[in-house]
Amino acid sequence: MNEQEVLTTYLADFIQELVTSGVEDVVISPGSRSTPLAMLIAEHPNLNYHVNIDERSAAFFALGMAKQTRKPVALLCTSGTAAANYYPAIIEAKISRVPLIVLTADRPHELRDIGAPQSIDQIHLYGKHVKWFAEMSIPDEHEELLYYVRTTASRAVNISLQAPAGPVHLNFPFREPLIPRLEPTPFEKVKQSVKSSQGALVLPTGEMERICMELEKHEKGLIICGVIDEPGFTQAVLTLSEKLGYPILADPLSQLRSGSHNGATIIDNYDTILKAGTYMKELSPEVIIRFGGMAVSKPLTLFLKGLQNVVHYIVDSGSGWRDPIKMGTEMIHADETIFCDGLATIVRNPTNFKWLQLWQQLNEKTKNIVQLAVEDIQDLDEGKAVVELTKLLPSNSTLFVGNSMPIRDVDTFFHFNQKNIRVMANRGANGIDGVVSSAAGASVYADNLFLLIGDLSFFHDLNGLLAAKMHRLNITVIVINNNGGGIFSFLPQAGSSKNFEHLFGTPIDLEFEYAIKMYGGNYQKVMNWDEYRESINKAIKTPGLNVIEVPTNRERNVQIHRKIWDSVSQAKDHLLDGDVTCS
Repeated sequence: MNEQEVLTTYLADFIQELVTSGVEDVVISPGSRSTPLAMLIAEHPNLNYHVNIDERSAAFFALGMAKQTRKPVALLCTSGTAAANYYPAIIEAKISRVPLIVLTADRPHELRDIGAPQSIDQIHLYGKHVKWFAEMSIPDEHEELLYYVRTTASRAVNISLQAPAGPVHLNFPFREPLIPRLEPTPFEKVKQSVKSSQGALVLPTGEMERICMELEKHEKGLIICGVIDEPGFTQAVLTLSEKLGYPILADPLSQLRSGSHNGATIIDNYDTILKAGTYMKELSPEVIIRFGGMAVSKPLTLFLKGLQNVVHYIVDSGSGWRDPIKMGTEMIHADETIFCDGLATIVRNPTNFKWLQLWQQLNEKTKNIVQLAVEDIQDLDEGKAVVELTKLLPSNSTLFVGNSMPIRDVDTFFHFNQKNIRVMANRGANGIDGVVSSAAGASVYADNLFLLIGDLSFFHDLNGLLAAKMHRLNITVIVINNNGGGIFSFLPQAGSSKNFEHLFGTPIDLEFEYAIKMYGGNYQKVMNWDEYRESINKAIKTPGLNVIEVPTNRERNVQIHRKIWDSVSQAKDHLLDGDVTCS
């Protein structure tokens, strides 16, 4: 074989094995050293490739796509700092457990560490933020190395999907010339693939019976569902909740607040209930079963930290140690859905439902207070924007939520509904970077995707809109513009006016309209609720990029939130002083 044939055969075998192992999408950041991989990927009949010019945006775009599809997405860039720009998204993917196959091109070994251009040390570039790293061999024609490149592809996909899912990194050194052979197609000859199988973690029957016996001792139990998005889990945990008589404190990212069930045991206002710190004894459980990542709610975190002598099970199929509050008493490494199904079949139904009824009544009263308070709001407000959006979202929509205030407002104001709305966010490292790009990636395979985001986060990733333009994506962006970092107004530093605006408020005073036009999007700044509703309804019917800007006032937003909390506190006092008790 000549050099071109060797290069082509080696990489064609690798790409074919990626496809055989389940990869369907590749995000490509254009560059020179990655030429052979990019050209061959583009030629494969069963691969969808998506060009995203900026590497940081490209990585978050792939992240969003992998979140939406729950499948591994490959990501390709050239050598040098291009690979470094993938870093933030890789960190998010590792913590959020999202499968990515990161492919970086590199200079060959003889051009490293001698001052060659566009050359950095890419060996273990992402450190512990990837599950696995491999430095690939220089392309070679020997059958043993062709088998090696195929097994590496299969292994990379398999490792990325193993619980906990996450990113893997393969570094490809290439010598020039970099142009592969494209005709005839190098993918016609099918070679033996390397299959791999995975199973779920399951507890022995004896262990399930032991846990069941412990739970049956306790009437006052809570099921807490944080960030989790696994098909089948919703029905399994709902059945377990009904069998135990335990309410479910459901984070908006648990996928439990919207679906085709009655939501009878779902407590979706616990954040507001727990903000008023009275009567914590009456609300304190004897046992907790927790699933998924840590919930968004800080009041819940503080509530859990204050509990004493509580049996606290943490169930995790990824064998992690998700206990930042250090209150867990038993780590259960088992598939969450199988665990719930198994327990539900052997646990006996409770005879006393007073505990569940207390939480249900508190939740209903709190929901009524929040809804009445929202109805009275005339000015544009961040919480009401969530309530109105929930009413208008079509069934089977996807709502991608930015960090800082948007996700917290969704926690407070996104109440249970039967629209089957999937709620997503980047809650691994909780950064504001890359949110637009992640939502754009998710929109590739989502019908009716809406992004709710703050102005600072929107500005931080404006170039993510290029993907929407290039790939003609359908995405509606709702920018809550309070001209700065609204979340800081709720934190202790807001009490000190000296330099608060410069250090934390950080107003940017930008007119986003011009940027939206640059990316070919439709833009509207709304000035009242009628315009807000009309703009959302119009966006639902209008393909492409739609951006709706909602100007709000940070100080007014804080006042409204605190008024609601005070009203809930009074209602809780009245209820817990009344007839419903847990004794």
